[in-house]
Amino acid sequence: MRILTFLHSFEPGGVERIALRLVREWRRQGADAPLFMGRTSGAMRAELAGDLSFGTPRQPPFSTGPFETLWMIASLPAVIRRQRPDALFCAGNSYAVVAVAMKLLLGRRCPPVLAKISNDLDRRDMAWPVRLGYRLWLRIQGRFIDAFVGMAEPMRAEIGETVRPASGRIAIIHDPALSDAQIDRLRAMPRRPNDRAGGVRFVSVVRLAAQKNVALMIRAFAQGAGPDDSLVIFGEGAERPALSRLIARLGLKDRVTLAGHVADPAGRLAAFDVFLLSSDYEGVPAVLLEAMAAGLSVITTDCSRSIRSMLGDGAFARIVAPGDEAALADAIGGARHLPRDVEASLRQARAFTIERAAPMYIEAFSELCGRSSAKKYSRHQLRGEDPRAV
Repeated sequence: MRILTFLHSFEPGGVERIALRLVREWRRQGADAPLFMGRTSGAMRAELAGDLSFGTPRQPPFSTGPFETLWMIASLPAVIRRQRPDALFCAGNSYAVVAVAMKLLLGRRCPPVLAKISNDLDRRDMAWPVRLGYRLWLRIQGRFIDAFVGMAEPMRAEIGETVRPASGRIAIIHDPALSDAQIDRLRAMPRRPNDRAGGVRFVSVVRLAAQKNVALMIRAFAQGAGPDDSLVIFGEGAERPALSRLIARLGLKDRVTLAGHVADPAGRLAAFDVFLLSSDYEGVPAVLLEAMAAGLSVITTDCSRSIRSMLGDGAFARIVAPGDEAALADAIGGARHLPRDVEASLRQARAFTIERAAPMYIEAFSELCGRSSAKKYSRHQLRGEDPRAV
C-alpha cells in the first residue's frame, strides 16, 4: 500500500509538523509513504526532514509561497499519475481544497483520500454569512473526500454534523503530537531556577497568525500579570510587526519577548511555569500536550470541542471563553493558584503519541483502500468488464 502525503513547505506549522512525523513513522514501520513538497523552504526542513526523502516540482524563478495552494493543485496531478499511490493523505483543513481539486481534475483516476480534521469546525469566530459559506464548503468536502479522521472523540459528532461524509466514514485517532521518548524527556527535564524575583514565568509556542489571537494574550498579560511576571512567545508569522508595536505601546518590552522560531521549543518548557494559549479556534493543540507532558500549568481559551476532554474538564487547566480578554487577564492574575494534577496530565499526554497513532492510520488506510477496491471491482462487473484488466 502506497500512501502519498502532500505538503506546501517546511514552514513551521502544527499540521505540517505532525504530517512529517507520521511519514517518518510509517516508513519506520515498513509502509511505502512517499512525500511531495510544493517547495523546499522552511525552518522545519533541517529540524524534521534532514534525512527524509521527498519529491518536489521543478521550482520556477519566483516564489510560489503567495499562491502555494494553486501551485500544489497544478503540480500534484502529475505526481499522482506517475506514482499511482493507493491513497492520498490530506494532512489538515487547509489542504482540503487541494484534495477536492484532485477529485475534480482526476475523476476516477484519483485514489481515495483520507483527510484529517485539524481545526475546530464550528468557527464561532466567523460572522454568520461567512460561517454559512464555510458550512457549505464543509458539505462539499463531505461529498468528495472519502474518509475523515478526527483527533479526539468529541470531534466525531462535530464532523458528522457539519461535514456529513457521504460514506459515513469517520475514524478517531488521537493526534500524534508526542512520542513516548519525548514525553519521558520532557518529564525528566530539571526545573530551571527563577531569576525574576519569584514572578510567574509564562510561555507560549504559537504561529503568529490571526487565528492564534496573540494580541489578546499580550493585552490580557498587560492587565493581569504581576510586576515580576514575564512572557516568552516562541514562533514566527505575519503578525510579528504588529505584535512588536503592541508590546512597545503597552510598555512591555522588558517583560514580553517574541523569541521567534526555535528547534524543539518543547525542550525549553522546563524554564517556565505556566503555558498560555489564546486561539480563536483549534483542533487538538499539540502545544498543550507538550506543556502537559512537561508538567506545566495551562491557561487556554475554549477554542475547540476537544479542549475540555483533553484537559480533564479543567482538572489541570484554566479554560476561558475565546476572545474574552477580561477572563484571560483574570486567569493570568490567578496563575499561582492554578489546578495541577501532574500524574493525570501525564496519562492524558501519553494517549497522544506517534507510536499509538501511526498504526491506527495504517489500519484506516487499509480499510479505505479495501473498500475502494471492492467498489471498483463491482463497478467493472456491472459493465461486464474484467476488473483485473482495467
